[in-house]
Amino acid sequence: MADLVVRGGTVVTPESVVTADIAIEDGRISAIAPELPGAAQEIDARGFAVLPGLIDIHVHFNEPGRTEWEGAATGSRALAAGGGTLFFDMPLNSSPCTVGPAEFDLKRAALERSSVTDFALWGGIVPGNYGSLAALAERGVIGFKAFMAASGLPEFPRSDDLTLYEGMREAARLGLPVAVHAESDELIKSLTARLATAGLTGIRDYLGSRPVLAEVAAIQRAALLATETGVKLHIVHVSSGRGVAAAFEARAQGADITIETCPHYLFFTEEDVERIGAAAKCAPPLRSAHERDRLWAALLSGIVNVVASDHSPAPPEMKRDANFFRIWGGISGCQSTLAVLLTAGHHERGLSLTRIADLVAAWPARRFRLTHKGGIVVGNDADLTLVDLAASYTLQESDLFQRHPMSPYVGRNFRGAVRQTLLRGLPIFVDGKTVAKGTGKFVRGAPQKS
Repeated sequence: MADLVVRGGTVVTPESVVTADIAIEDGRISAIAPELPGAAQEIDARGFAVLPGLIDIHVHFNEPGRTEWEGAATGSRALAAGGGTLFFDMPLNSSPCTVGPAEFDLKRAALERSSVTDFALWGGIVPGNYGSLAALAERGVIGFKAFMAASGLPEFPRSDDLTLYEGMREAARLGLPVAVHAESDELIKSLTARLATAGLTGIRDYLGSRPVLAEVAAIQRAALLATETGVKLHIVHVSSGRGVAAAFEARAQGADITIETCPHYLFFTEEDVERIGAAAKCAPPLRSAHERDRLWAALLSGIVNVVASDHSPAPPEMKRDANFFRIWGGISGCQSTLAVLLTAGHHERGLSLTRIADLVAAWPARRFRLTHKGGIVVGNDADLTLVDLAASYTLQESDLFQRHPMSPYVGRNFRGAVRQTLLRGLPIFVDGKTVAKGTGKFVRGAPQKS
């Protein structure tokens, strides 16, 4: 007898959408078929879509050191409420940043104590830490992250071309990918200085200081370095259709390059920044409706590989300043990724449920070689999210599980509500409440030599 049967749901497998039961034994899926025998426990999933748990490969939960910004306890609960079961935490904005083995050990221990979902860790590439990359790989980082423009934190400086080239070369030797924040530092600094001299500090001024050109130029340079070193390159939070085109062109020319975008680039435009204000500030910034539509076209055609939240919160006082340039740039949204893909993707643009499952679960598992993760398949961990596709709701501040109830998604209408999230067969979110008490486990990166 199985430990648990999820009964009668519309199951989204990697190949199809079928009405079936899912049997779970020892935390893993043991069978998928109609009318499975009874089990010690059952969950009635009739009327719900059953998708694999989301794997959010890009969050900033800021633990240890800046848990007043978020922390894995609240961040992972927000993720679970949005259907997530695994996150990859970036090497910043925790303090210390994850740029060496000692810092890695501190972060892993902290997240093992506080996270209700599974987690993996990115290591950082910064000037001077080349000698630590092998030790970080040995400890199990999922890959390495570098900034081509200023990160906003002096303890995590941008990588100049030599730092990035040597870091990519070492990452290739270690068999791990490099993720880059691709914006031209020189262009942004020059434009920002010119605007500051003129006393221009408003929202439109900030948007103008980080043009699409800055993204495109950095993607092209990163791709050149990746081609030279043979590293697997991942471009994070691509904000524009032109940015995707630049990455796709490099891919066509032989670079092993993958493309991530975020739900906020698919859902909002630059006009929304003027309407919403600080909660919608991010870098790269939100773009025009034309660029958003080009981004959707690239996603629908299969060019975009993954959608990740880039959840990057900060205390309310860091989101208040008359000078928009000084406001902390980061969008809090890990709870809303699936909501955006279901509402703006599935219901409004015909994005299939199998494609959604690939964007947020199957592709991350394939690319990062995650054993037993990423899909509703016999033998995989029973990481599941049960969704009422017909349910409509307006997101309220009181619905948010993150530490600070500031999100550009508040007040927006969505169609498709998460009813339950299961991690290895154990409920961690049920009917609007988180019910887990720290069941998350560390997931190691799996090096793969080119």
